[in-house]
Amino acid sequence: MKKNIIYKILFYIGVIILIIPPIFVFVWMIMIGLKSGVQNIEYPPLFIFKPTLDNFKAVFQQHNFLQYLINSFIIATSATFISLFLGLPAAYSIARYKQRKLSVAILVARMTPFVSYLLPWYILFRKLDLIDTFTAMITTHLIITLPMIIWLMIAFFEGVPRALEEAALIDGCTRSETFLRITIPLSMNGIITSAIISFIFSWNQFLFSLILSGPKTRTVPVAVYNFMSYGKIDWAGIGAAATIIVFPVLLFAFFARNKIVEGLTRGALKG
Repeated sequence: MKKNIIYKILFYIGVIILIIPPIFVFVWMIMIGLKSGVQNIEYPPLFIFKPTLDNFKAVFQQHNFLQYLINSFIIATSATFISLFLGLPAAYSIARYKQRKLSVAILVARMTPFVSYLLPWYILFRKLDLIDTFTAMITTHLIITLPMIIWLMIAFFEGVPRALEEAALIDGCTRSETFLRITIPLSMNGIITSAIISFIFSWNQFLFSLILSGPKTRTVPVAVYNFMSYGKIDWAGIGAAATIIVFPVLLFAFFARNKIVEGLTRGALKG
């Protein structure tokens, strides 16, 4: 009994040690956004101060941040839905027909540094006059979302009993009807989990947006550059902008946390 208590105490101490740094960074980011420019450069740092929302107002009024949020939402959502449409059948095929080499190739494509894709994409989209268009941005973000959805969903589809699909085929369903009516509903937790993770990665993508976007399609990670110049860094504006960028994803993940945990746990067990 004493050993169990000691293990529990050590476990919770370890959890606390692990979560303190990210929580501290997140709180510090919010504090920067709530301080004035002078307060942010004071040393030692101020932990007790009168908060202000002027920085958040300036982000929207002076930097057109609402448009950047809309752009990011359009790109991340479109890339996620297209990846689901293409990736679910691909993952199902790999899982059912044991196409291990193809799955490894997809994993390698996901692990390849994004900068290696950048020059070919830029040359192609420049030739097609697609720089600063949603078509170019969504297409490039498929490199992020599509391999991720395929790789995550392979484990879930492998965990769906073949007997259920065979029973549906015997009852007269076609292979596509079996996939839509049997496999997809049984793998819904995995679909939700992979969609959320893909959306988050797409939302936070910086490199592609930096090179291929422009005034019409600029996303929120790139928009933070507006607060940096050669002679000045607007720390208060960066803190406010970073808080606004993180908040939608954090809110979305908070309400879907049970699905994410359950989906990742089941995927780990099935794999």
